Formats: sequence, C-alpha cells, structure tokens
Amino acid sequence: MQLYGIKTPLIRPGDDVAGVLVDAMASSGIRPQDNDIIVLAESAVATAEGRVVDLKTVKPSKKAVLLSKLYDTDPRKMELIIQESDEIVGGIPGVVVTITKGVLSPSAGIDNSNAPDGHVVLLPEYPKKSAARIREKLMAEYGCNIAVIIGDSRTQPLRLGCVGIALGCAGIEPVEDVRGKTDLFGKPLLITRRATADNLVSAAEIIMGEADEGIPAVLIRDAPATFITGSVDIPTISREGCLYFGCFEK
Repeated sequence: MQLYGIKTPLIRPGDDVAGVLVDAMASSGIRPQDNDIIVLAESAVATAEGRVVDLKTVKPSKKAVLLSKLYDTDPRKMELIIQESDEIVGGIPGVVVTITKGVLSPSAGIDNSNAPDGHVVLLPEYPKKSAARIREKLMAEYGCNIAVIIGDSRTQPLRLGCVGIALGCAGIEPVEDVRGKTDLFGKPLLITRRATADNLVSAAEIIMGEADEGIPAVLIRDAPATFITGSVDIPTISREGCLYFGCFEK
C-alpha cells in the first residue's frame, strides 16, 4: 500500500475541493488510478462548505453560559456545541464530551485549530454526501474508479494521542465483516468487524499531521479495501452493544 500526500494552498470558504485537488495533484505529478482512495481532512471540507463560524456572531443561551462554567469553555463555543451535538454526555475542563452524528466526539467535533483567530470550524454537515460529491467530480476528471473518505482525529479511551476516524465515505465498504473467517489456528472469528475506513484515515493522518503541514489530503493506492459503486452509512452500534458504554451504564 502506498500513500501520497497532496499539499494544497489554504482552502477557503466557497472553494471547490475537487478542483483544488486536481490542481494540487497536477502540480505534484500525481494522477489517480483505478481503485485509489483519497482521504480528506474534515476541516478542509467543512471550510470549503462555509462551516467556519465567527464567534463574535454567536449569542450564547442561558444553558450555554451555565455549561461553559461547568466545563471551562467559551460560552459562544458552548452554544455551538449544544446546537451541533445530539447529546452532551459529560466533560472535563476545556473539553465537552458529546454524541454527534451518532459517534462519541469531543466538543461536537468543533475545531479551533486550522481556523482564523476568533473563529471555529464545525464538522461537515453531511459528510457522506460531501464524499460522494467530491468522488463524482474526481471520477469525471480522471475517468477511473476512485473512493473518497472524509476523516477526523479522535482519542482512544485511556490512550494518549490521536487516531483517525471516518466521518463519511463513498466508493468503499467502511466496515468489513470478517466473522466466519479462521485465525492462524483454524478457529472461526466470532465478532470481528474491520473498520477499514477508520484504519485508512489513521494511516493518512501520519502524513497529514495535525499542525501547519498544509496536507489536507492523502491518496492511498493498493489498499486492501472492498470497493462499491455508491456510498453507505458508516455503521454505529447501540449503547448496550458498545464495550465502553455497556460497562459504565449498568
């Protein structure tokens, strides 16, 4: 499997992400091939879609003011967290733990980094649709099958550091069921499902970085993924079926 970082100019609201990628790949001598996968940073996609918010324009509610004191968070950002999240689960000073788009997420995925001073970037509103739209434009440009994943970074419980998570994808199966396959000793796997899209985002983030690298996209070639013609939702599970929530909600 090969990974190629795609360095681009600073992406701004209203930019055509697919067009930016085409120009950047041409400048770098990269040309997509059949079954290549392009992983995109969610902040780049969200910025292009106008999901950048000037905090001066946000009026916090009484609830936001109260919670901002509890979690030591800017009340304007707290208001956005309330609006963007499905549920607020808890938090620590500076971070609010939410469920957003069905996934456990710090501060509803709202990012202060890679945003102008006094601004924040929200998650893309419809990541699967964004991935599908960018994929269609790239396939039309290059005349080959391409998959697109929009990814973000998350922390794992009790582990230091970030790993990747897919928010939306098009062109591949995001999770592959490997139950029934056998291990090295011939025993059948009973519960294993491989989070292919998440693993590919993690691989891409090694090249993307988290700071001023200016590499919001990575092309992955020869990935062991199952390619499909359209897009499907990334599966979630119930709290009862979740290892972590299942432990603590009894």
